[in-house]
Amino acid sequence: MVTYESVIGLEVHAQLDTETKIFCGCSTRFGAPPNQNTCPVCLGLPGALPVLNKKVVELALRASLAVGCRIPPVSVFARKNYFYPDLPKGYQISQYDQPLAVDGSLKIMIHESPREIRIRRIHMEEDAGKLLHEGVEQQSEASFVDLNRAGVPLIEIVSEPDIRSSEEAYLYLKELKAILQTCGVSEANMEEGNLRCDANISIRQNGASELGTRVEIKNLNSFKNVSRALDHEFERQRGILQSGGEIIQETRLYNADLDRTDSMRSKEEAQDYRYFPDPDLLPLKIEAEILERVRQSLPELPEAKRHRFQMEYGLSKMEAGVLTEDEALAEFFEQTAHLSREPKQTVNWILRDLLEKLKETSGSIRQSPVTPAHVAGLIHLTQENKISSTQAKEVFHEMWSTAKMPEVIVSEKGLSQVSDLDSVNRFIDQVFAGNPDLVARFRNGETKLQGVLVGLVMKASSGKANPAVVNKLLKDRTG
Repeated sequence: MVTYESVIGLEVHAQLDTETKIFCGCSTRFGAPPNQNTCPVCLGLPGALPVLNKKVVELALRASLAVGCRIPPVSVFARKNYFYPDLPKGYQISQYDQPLAVDGSLKIMIHESPREIRIRRIHMEEDAGKLLHEGVEQQSEASFVDLNRAGVPLIEIVSEPDIRSSEEAYLYLKELKAILQTCGVSEANMEEGNLRCDANISIRQNGASELGTRVEIKNLNSFKNVSRALDHEFERQRGILQSGGEIIQETRLYNADLDRTDSMRSKEEAQDYRYFPDPDLLPLKIEAEILERVRQSLPELPEAKRHRFQMEYGLSKMEAGVLTEDEALAEFFEQTAHLSREPKQTVNWILRDLLEKLKETSGSIRQSPVTPAHVAGLIHLTQENKISSTQAKEVFHEMWSTAKMPEVIVSEKGLSQVSDLDSVNRFIDQVFAGNPDLVARFRNGETKLQGVLVGLVMKASSGKANPAVVNKLLKDRTG
């Protein structure tokens, strides 16, 4: 039986984290009213000339150096010609045969084994606008053009066809996102459109070296959908080949609701875009001292941070991996661990309780009402035996709802744990008086009943008795 493998390459567009557009001073702010962030330059009006944003170049260099790219001494902006209603100039300013950066790589771990995915090129370009096809002023049959995004700065990161499965594609994208966020290059938020991915996939028989016919998949708005679309397209192409058909080179759209890809158009080649150097922009020369300054400014990258978290804080590989997927989450952990001085307790609260709340609300760590000071304060209360683990859960939920500090919540709700011996003994006396048969069996050697007695004491104290004190006193009184 013939078996097949995927050959996948990804094209990732990341919006650079600048306040203004790549060739003009218009704002890049997300969510502005349609066509508010525009000017003659990004609208392509006659006589308007582009001026390159220096911050764009610096951020693009940071991304390129973070993935080990080589920076040629000269790169050139080119005009990519095509007609679409949201492209006001009738061409997109991009880079073609002389990009900013080439020959990089990114390492992923697949089933505990390292895999290196080569990066062919990284180039700078401007974004197009956006077409709104429905829901605008109740005119569902009309299309509207919003040019706020026109001219927003992007880098396109093009991998070599080194990816062999949807799982590898998913891990590559997660690592790339972590690098972009860590370096301050992009917020990499797919929901706001500042990280987008197109996937190119062909399949071939296992063991073959020749590439199959390539299909491009667009409309991938989440890492999960990238993985699902690649799995579907693999099965579609395999079915065609097994039935004796031929794959057509084309661009397809992924429909997440139906979990399928649909044909969009025949795939363009480079010559279809009629690239030529932009006459309004000079070749870009990167001086050695600028390159070195950017290189020295790079922060600790996710791979190094994962290793440090394991060594410095005693975290597992899984814990360090989850924390470093998001730079803000890693920073939240470090701040909390510094305040609490209890890294293992810190990681437990973050990975178990905090991430669960964020998942429920579809929020990010930046939007969390619970801060590092909240979590550290909660850990201190449990370490000092002022509240039990059950009470700590209650306090956490209240912190999330009210953003009040844990000490305030404990005081307001009267949750302080009872640890003084006289008070705990009174609760034990109450339980003993009400359960003489149970106590007799326990004293006669049924030690497994200690847990039952502890539970009864905790119930009698409304959960306020210190479980450790309860256990000790029960042993003392029945020993």
